[in-house]
Amino acid sequence: MELRHLKYFNAVASTLSFSRAAELLHIAQPPLSRQIRQLEEMLGVELIDRASRPIALTMAGKFFYEQTLQVLSRLEQIEEGTRVIARGRQHWFNIGFVPSALYGLLPEMIKRFRTEMPEIEIGFSEIVTMEQVEALKSGRIDVGFGRLPISDPDIVCETIVEEPLVAVFPLGHPLLARNKVTLAQLAAQRFILYPARPRPSYADQVLDIFSSRALRPSIVKEANEMQTAIGLVAAGVGVTLVPRSVQGLHRSDVVYRPLSNKGVHSPVIMNFRANDRSLLLERLRTTAATIARLHAQEYT
Repeated sequence: MELRHLKYFNAVASTLSFSRAAELLHIAQPPLSRQIRQLEEMLGVELIDRASRPIALTMAGKFFYEQTLQVLSRLEQIEEGTRVIARGRQHWFNIGFVPSALYGLLPEMIKRFRTEMPEIEIGFSEIVTMEQVEALKSGRIDVGFGRLPISDPDIVCETIVEEPLVAVFPLGHPLLARNKVTLAQLAAQRFILYPARPRPSYADQVLDIFSSRALRPSIVKEANEMQTAIGLVAAGVGVTLVPRSVQGLHRSDVVYRPLSNKGVHSPVIMNFRANDRSLLLERLRTTAATIARLHAQEYT
């Protein structure tokens, strides 16, 4: 499927007329019809009911039309943004992040950074920590936020904050009678580990926390997403550990408990190129340090 297929279909779907669509596209009607047929063959579905008068979109065609509107609109935004940046009217700064970082200081930090630098166009990419190395080196992102340290001489890893971990229990769990729980108690429970892949990841961080205390959790399930893991906890499948900021989700079907063990943390780490001396990066580091100090006070 190529971009022209989307543009041709969009023209037909919006006018419900092959002839009017051909006029708008400045092409003859027969090649337009062939392109739409080709698109339908690639998808393996009929998008247009040609027997109807006037022609009409099938249910699949209506869905496809809604999606093409979004895609083409986004492409227009990309084109315009590229021109603006090329004319020097706006700077582009792309931030990579792991999903769990969005529950803590990252949203607040980005909001302040955007307020302080309104002339900057900021992009966002969800990228696991280990993939941020290649993304930084290739220039796809300018900074990354993860939870694992990166061992690479070309990448600087700056710990922003050490976030405590908390246990997650289903409603009615016996350990909820305690105000705090221990890692030993969690290790004796049916434990849900996440993410299952890719590795290494936060999952290895959690396993290291247990093993450093000569504990081995009884893993009954591995989930790919944190939200899936919490959902499984709510369903009574097991218990899990999450960064404390996740409590901000305020789910009513699970209960969080702090740990009595000291030093059970997961860091939020800012990753950037070692040779990056840009003012934008320096400004973001300053903003991050300010926000991190506020969050660090909450964790003490």
